[in-house]
Amino acid sequence: MMSLPFYQRHHEHYDRAYRHKALSSTVSQYQKETKSKSAVYAQGSAAYARGSAAHRHSSAAGFSLDSSAAYSHGSTAYDHSAMQSKRSAAYSLDSQSLSTSSAAYSHGSESINKLAAAYRLGSEAYNFGLKNSNLMIEDQSYKMSPKAKRAKQSLISEDKENEAIDYSVPIFTGREVNISGITDTEEERIKESAAYVAKRNLFATGEGVSVSKVAKTTSEEEHHEKKSRKVAIRESAERVAMKKTLEETQAFHKKLNQDKLLHPPEFIIEPRSHTIWEKENVRFNCSVAGWPAPRVTWYKNNVPIDVQAHPGKYIIQSRYGLHSLEITECEFDDTAQYHASAMNVKGEVSVYASLVVKRYKGEIDASLLHSRNLSLSPFAVTPHGYASRFEISFVDKFDVAFGREGETMSLGCTVVINPDIKRFKPDIEWYRNGVLITPSKWVQMQWSGERASLTLTHANKEDEGLYTLRVAMGEYYEEYSGYVFVRDADAEIPGAPGAPLDVQCLDANKDYVIVSWKQPAVDGGNPILGYFIDRCEVGTSHWTQCNENPVKFARFPVTGLIEGRSYIFRVRAVNKAGVSLPSRVSEPVAALDPADRARLRSHPSAPWTGQIIVTEEEPAEGVVPGPPTDLQVIEATKNYVVLSWKPPGQRGHEGIMYFVEKCVAGTEDWQRVNTEIPVKSPRFAVFDLSEGKSYCFRVRCCNSAGIGEPSEATEATVVDDKLDIPKAPGRILPTRNTDTSVVVTWTEPPDAKELVGYYIESSVEGSGRWEPCNNNPVKGTRFICHGLSNGEKYIFRVRAVNAAGLSEFSQESEPIEVKAAIAAPSPPYDIVVLESVRDSMVLGWKQPEAIGGAEITGYYVNYREVVDGVPGKWKEANIKAVTERAYRIQNLKENMVYQFQVAAANLAGVGTPSKPSKPFKCEEWTIAVPGPPHDVKCTEVRKDSLVLLWKEPVYSGRSPIVGYYVDMKETEAKEEHWRSVNEKPLQKKFLKIGGLTQGVSYVFRVRATNQAGVGKPSDVTDAVVAETRPGTKEVVVDVDDNGVISLNFECDQMSPDSKFIWSKNYEPIEDDSRLNINTKGGKSKLSFKDLGEDDLGIYSCIVTDTDGVSSSYTIDEEEMKRLLALSHERQFPTVPLVSELAVEILEKGEVRFWLQAEKLSGNAKANFVFNDKEIFNGEKYKMKVDQKTGLVEMIMDKLEEKDEGTYTFQLQDGKATNQSSLVLIGDVFKKLRDEADFQRKEWHRKQGPHFVDKLGWEVTDECNVMLKCKVANIKKETHIVWYKDDREIMVDEEHDFKDGVCTLLISEFSKKDAGTYEVILKDDRGKDSSELKLKDTAFADLMNEVCRRIALSATDLKIQSTAEGIRLYSYVTYYVEDLRVGWLHNDTQIKFTDRMRTGVTGEQIWLQINEPTPQDKGRYIMELFDGNTTHKKTVDLSGQAFDEAFAEFQRLKQAAIAEKNRARVLGGLPDVVTIQEGKALNLSCTVWGDPTPEVSWLKNEKSFVSDANCILKFESGKNVSFSISAVSTQDSGKYSIVVKNKYGTETSDVTVSVYIPEEERV
Repeated sequence: MMSLPFYQRHHEHYDRAYRHKALSSTVSQYQKETKSKSAVYAQGSAAYARGSAAHRHSSAAGFSLDSSAAYSHGSTAYDHSAMQSKRSAAYSLDSQSLSTSSAAYSHGSESINKLAAAYRLGSEAYNFGLKNSNLMIEDQSYKMSPKAKRAKQSLISEDKENEAIDYSVPIFTGREVNISGITDTEEERIKESAAYVAKRNLFATGEGVSVSKVAKTTSEEEHHEKKSRKVAIRESAERVAMKKTLEETQAFHKKLNQDKLLHPPEFIIEPRSHTIWEKENVRFNCSVAGWPAPRVTWYKNNVPIDVQAHPGKYIIQSRYGLHSLEITECEFDDTAQYHASAMNVKGEVSVYASLVVKRYKGEIDASLLHSRNLSLSPFAVTPHGYASRFEISFVDKFDVAFGREGETMSLGCTVVINPDIKRFKPDIEWYRNGVLITPSKWVQMQWSGERASLTLTHANKEDEGLYTLRVAMGEYYEEYSGYVFVRDADAEIPGAPGAPLDVQCLDANKDYVIVSWKQPAVDGGNPILGYFIDRCEVGTSHWTQCNENPVKFARFPVTGLIEGRSYIFRVRAVNKAGVSLPSRVSEPVAALDPADRARLRSHPSAPWTGQIIVTEEEPAEGVVPGPPTDLQVIEATKNYVVLSWKPPGQRGHEGIMYFVEKCVAGTEDWQRVNTEIPVKSPRFAVFDLSEGKSYCFRVRCCNSAGIGEPSEATEATVVDDKLDIPKAPGRILPTRNTDTSVVVTWTEPPDAKELVGYYIESSVEGSGRWEPCNNNPVKGTRFICHGLSNGEKYIFRVRAVNAAGLSEFSQESEPIEVKAAIAAPSPPYDIVVLESVRDSMVLGWKQPEAIGGAEITGYYVNYREVVDGVPGKWKEANIKAVTERAYRIQNLKENMVYQFQVAAANLAGVGTPSKPSKPFKCEEWTIAVPGPPHDVKCTEVRKDSLVLLWKEPVYSGRSPIVGYYVDMKETEAKEEHWRSVNEKPLQKKFLKIGGLTQGVSYVFRVRATNQAGVGKPSDVTDAVVAETRPGTKEVVVDVDDNGVISLNFECDQMSPDSKFIWSKNYEPIEDDSRLNINTKGGKSKLSFKDLGEDDLGIYSCIVTDTDGVSSSYTIDEEEMKRLLALSHERQFPTVPLVSELAVEILEKGEVRFWLQAEKLSGNAKANFVFNDKEIFNGEKYKMKVDQKTGLVEMIMDKLEEKDEGTYTFQLQDGKATNQSSLVLIGDVFKKLRDEADFQRKEWHRKQGPHFVDKLGWEVTDECNVMLKCKVANIKKETHIVWYKDDREIMVDEEHDFKDGVCTLLISEFSKKDAGTYEVILKDDRGKDSSELKLKDTAFADLMNEVCRRIALSATDLKIQSTAEGIRLYSYVTYYVEDLRVGWLHNDTQIKFTDRMRTGVTGEQIWLQINEPTPQDKGRYIMELFDGNTTHKKTVDLSGQAFDEAFAEFQRLKQAAIAEKNRARVLGGLPDVVTIQEGKALNLSCTVWGDPTPEVSWLKNEKSFVSDANCILKFESGKNVSFSISAVSTQDSGKYSIVVKNKYGTETSDVTVSVYIPEEERV
């Protein structure tokens, strides 16, 4: 035997590989413990099932809510478990309260409830294992252990007579799949997993439950329950928790739908309509599925039914998915439309039913009706009331619709039902390609009571097809169909293919699913290389690509799915340009074993026997599975091979997995394909095979006991597409259908297999461009291609589609012109008698509504006699068809009653005759008033007007007709609302009626009048809606280049047989000598040969075989004059000019003459004339005519004296001519010549360095003057020199000509800088100069600007105190004399005195107030006048500001006095004195002070007084002297004179140095 796979090597059992250790040990412990206690469990469960009878009143809703809550909180308390058991019992017993017809269901639910007792015993694993673990169980597909025992279950049924039925139902056969990822939290998923493991092991080890249906008293049940609790209270605590967990799990899974996914509501059984008699009861029943459980609401005529508002009237019940509405003692007012609406988080859906309550009106006892003993047949009552037949018609129908992917499309019809039963709803159904459509997120349906509509909220190509609306009333129904085309959305990448469509999931299994799709019709211009398949787990938004390389086959097996999870898929096409948009996603599919899926969806169907018998069988220990069977290759392509097999019969009692092996055919070199992870599903897709090679395959099974023997090998399979691409279809035959569609038929390709459908393409003949006619493959070999252009010729081709790909295109069809196929016309209608005499009658009728695509060639009239109300045989009134819609029938019998019918004929033949007219008596009319006008019709219908036409009556009465009256009313208005349009009779037989309201429908009639009075009105016209239809065109007047006046009319709605019919004043044009009518295609022209007064009138044009296309144009006298003037202008045209001939000087001094015409053709030409002589293009004259712009010009190099004169341009453009002249003589010529010379010189100047902007000035923010100019054509060698008054100005720096600007800065500009400035540019190419005079006015202007800048730079006035007084001052950038300064005090000009004076010190402008007084307080203004503007600065010298300034002035004044009178040394003493020893030293100085200072001396900082050697003197109070007659070295030192008075002290030092001569020193 082979070694164990990796996943078995370290585990005791195979199925424990994915199990948490704590969980596994808990389950094993439970298995050992429960063997001896199965009897106790059985008794306890039986007691529990019977003891819950007291809780039968609990509702199903209550059970659902409580059990879910208990499930989410977990198994934590015994009391909680007991309460849950009672609720579960109530669930079981409540099912018995259903109707007697559901007895089997009741018994079945009872058996399930009893089974639940055993099922609950396994939940102990959760209580112990989960508490100690935070295990997150992802794979819940557990297999049963080989060591376990398995019970052999049988179910014995018992009927009412206790008769045993030999019928058995296995209990818990197989395993239950718990789908991961669908519960609200991870904790709930763990609960499910634990409960499942415990349940499976319980029944695998043979601990079953035997339940017998034995009657016991209530006391015995209570005693048994009490006893079991006392004995096993401690031992069974764990069992109780396990029982409760399993009970909750079972209840939880009961609520889930079968595949464990969220599902929108779906009505399984819809309520049916009822027709009953009054006072009877009625009940509507329905059943609904969906998860979460949908909430159902009942409505009456779209209004929710309020049970509380009508107590006893309505009874609404909801139990176990069965919902009912009962209406008691119905009355006639209960006749209505009722509907039930089911809603949950996934959506809402409604179903409708109608109730008709009939009221008996005869003499029969009403009680007999309610007792249902009376036969209803004599009353001919249909299931929908008294109506014997319903007539259903469609109005405002939807037409063929075209949309694009992603758009919202709506289809709708107004439905008219006769007779109309109030509050009764018909059955509305929509079909696509014959398949009933149900509402979804992609499709919404509505019924408003009158209009049925279907909305495609997000159109996809899957939505393309033939849509049919079916409206049914009982057994009567009508249908209407229209095709919907959905084109591809614009590709995100140009050239990318269209999106695939119709993605479906096939053969889903545990870890595998086949995805199929249909190829798109549009490949983007490049062949499709293949497809990418993407998957997404439901509940997430993450898409994963399933294949690395594109696959061409339109089916692909996706593997690696996680069992129990649900997925959606999409497909993308790829070509060399890029990847397409993704397809619409598939429906969700769950990765489940098909057997498990079927078991989840199944319900017990066997009758309840009343007893469950569980037997045991010996387990099979460690059974190695046998080989799989029926291995076969179910699909082979170039990319993969799909294998399918059946599980082995010998496999033990646990799950198995599979290994797939392959080998090249003819060898025995077997290789395992899935080396890592075994396969769970009996399906597998093998990839990575070599194309063209042959392979054999086999499969082995494995479980915990080992790996089994291989299956029989398959036959050699070649890796290639078994399904070939189909061949091209043949015999493409197009035939006409309508004016915008063609029917295309073809033959199926030979040997075609698994065809998906066909794609049809069309192309306008000769264009080479093909367009898809359908984007969803069509079945069959016939298709109507819509959306074609009328009158164009098309060719068609077809290709077939299957999963292998698209065939080659068929051969192209023969071209076919798109036009409607002709048919016989429909019947005429509204037959009336226009005149009657003794032996003849004149009939009139209306034209058929449908003429069959060809012009009506005539009418055939039949008549028959009616004797005593019995009609006779029809007779032909005419053998030859009559073209008018009026005909006189001869040889009738006087006073005989006749009926008539009329049939119309065209090229297709004679149509169906009309319905017989009402009877008319052939008798002589003797009335004096006229008969009715006939052939009344409306033309030129617009939103606010129309034209009414009619023909005069055949019978005019006893006097001639003098006029007509026109009546009108709204279509829905009553007869008394007819009103006359005209007050006076009309002489003409037409009338334009205005003042209509847009969108309103009207009808009209006409009455003729003579001297006897007004006659009978005509037949009422068909209803006409006042609207201007899209594409409506009017008659347009035109005057061509030859002056021919014409009326033109176009029509783009013509059929092949349509004609333009022109009329004048709405009468046929008989004399065409003055007119020409030319018609080509959809255009018609009426031309006037010589428009005159005889041509005045209304000209109208009607296009036959259209929906009333018509228009008119009125030519009156004013319009005639306008057209004649325009005609003359067109006959003798002139070339219109935008501008007359003009002249201008060009840059080089050239002279340009030019004019411009509004428009010139390519054949236009010009002649140039000077002084009556034509001049030509040459060296002196350069001439040009630009037909595109209409510009005509001539350029002369220079003007000379001989060029003085008149210049003329003559234009000719076809027949049109014009000319323009320009006179250049005298001063005009001289001025032009001077300007030309100047421009020539300027041009030459600019060839070297030159000035672009001449020299100018500007004042900078610093109030300096900058002279600047802009230069051009500068190079490095170019020099610039500045001059003032012909004297060169030396510039410190070399100019770099940055930005082409040269500057000269003059700081603090003043009068001295006035003068003439010049700047010169020069290099080897030449020189240029620019001069600026700054004198007089120019200088004054500049100084004004300088002063303005200085004034703007002035700072705010400030206050400063001085020893003399108070000073007000402001600073400017600098001061010039031209800036005039003025001062104001309290708005009064200050007169300057010695006490009040002003001045300028440097940049400070000040006002000095000496010895200020309180009168000096106030507001001071400094005015600076720059020559143009006065600038002001203000300061307030009052209040605190004045007080502070005055105090500071007083302080400074005292300080100044002290400084003036203090003692000081005025001068005379040197700083250092050097003197030879023995010499005399005399020093003197002057001192001053008031009072006279005291003088003292210091020597070396010590007091020093006069002695014999040193004599100190102080004379006259100011002279001080210092004398030494013979100095010695002891006299050296620092001497200081100190002067002092009451204002201060000052010291002055002198250093005396006495030296000894060298000779004496020796």
